[in-house]
Amino acid sequence: MEQEISQRIRNGVSKHFNQAKALSDDLAAHPELSNEEFESSRKIVELLKTAGFEVEYPYQGYDTAFCARLDNGDGPHAGILVEYDALPDIGHGCGHNLHGSLSVLAGLALMELREHFKGRVSVIGTPAEEEKGAKIGMAGHGVFDDMAVAMMMHSIGGGVCQPNMDALSLRCYVMEFTGRPAHAVAAPWEGRSALAAARKFLDLIDARRECFTPDIHVNGIILDGGKATNIIPAHAEICLEFRTDSMKKLKLVDEMVLKCAKAAAMALDCEVSWRPGYADFASMVRVSSLEDEMTTILRNLGATVSAVSPPLASTDMGNVSYRCPAIQPLIAITGEPLVLHTVEFAAATLKSQAHEAMARGAEALVTLTLKVLGDEGFRKKIHDDFIRCRDV
Repeated sequence: MEQEISQRIRNGVSKHFNQAKALSDDLAAHPELSNEEFESSRKIVELLKTAGFEVEYPYQGYDTAFCARLDNGDGPHAGILVEYDALPDIGHGCGHNLHGSLSVLAGLALMELREHFKGRVSVIGTPAEEEKGAKIGMAGHGVFDDMAVAMMMHSIGGGVCQPNMDALSLRCYVMEFTGRPAHAVAAPWEGRSALAAARKFLDLIDARRECFTPDIHVNGIILDGGKATNIIPAHAEICLEFRTDSMKKLKLVDEMVLKCAKAAAMALDCEVSWRPGYADFASMVRVSSLEDEMTTILRNLGATVSAVSPPLASTDMGNVSYRCPAIQPLIAITGEPLVLHTVEFAAATLKSQAHEAMARGAEALVTLTLKVLGDEGFRKKIHDDFIRCRDV
């Protein structure tokens, strides 16, 4: 019976493979930036509507987001997430055209497999992953709260897949220092340099670095340091990002950052205020039972699979992972050790090896979806693991 289901999954993926391949190549040829994915989202929506999905578009206040629903009777709810925004100048150097089409292909295949599950499948278009991340707002609005699982894959080079992608939490502040202007030569003693306070703030952050754990990263730039060299700057702005391996540690680093800002302002007789640069990106809640199952699935499909690498970046999928069991395996689309966010990686998404990986990845997502929807014991296990890991 298991072999029969596997063959039907393969058949469902094969039936829609050419559509997904054409979609991926078309997205690559017509890249659209974050929140501007009007044609990309429209083309995906048309495919899903034609296949029989009930589609809400736009969705959740995002003009280029959508939710395509397959309601197949009473049962659990699974989400498959789709990315499709590109990078400036580079195009789809992150592979969103390829793994976004992979998610669409998985959804189309599940429509062919309705007799094998009960429950709901939502294929959700999530714009702007490269910028402010629509998944963050969707998670905040409870879109994923009732899901037994939410999933997608992400492209990677090097020929080796991973069962999940770990992620760093990320917070961004715009720090605004306010002083008092004065002529820099005629009466500098009348001034209070906001730029000096901003520089001292960065110095204090640097002084803390020797006590950072390896996962902590703090990076800042000066947005405004004054308007004229002969005027003591009365206003300065710093944009600062900091990342950690957990949301709890993010709060500790947050306290440190604000102490440094207040101390710098006090030392230079200035004032400081701050505002979020954008919403927080959360770390990834990793569910071991989901990762173990995905490892088995990918290996059964002939993929080489390694352990999950330490986190080196942030993703809005982390915010989803705090709302329901979630997973984002890394699917190797090329054997070359290509780096993401490069024109070389964008070119790799057009090759036959990448298209084959797309089909393999879609089979893996479909297989996992059927397992979650059809196996109550497995659902309970991943839910229990999720609650335990989320609260650590």
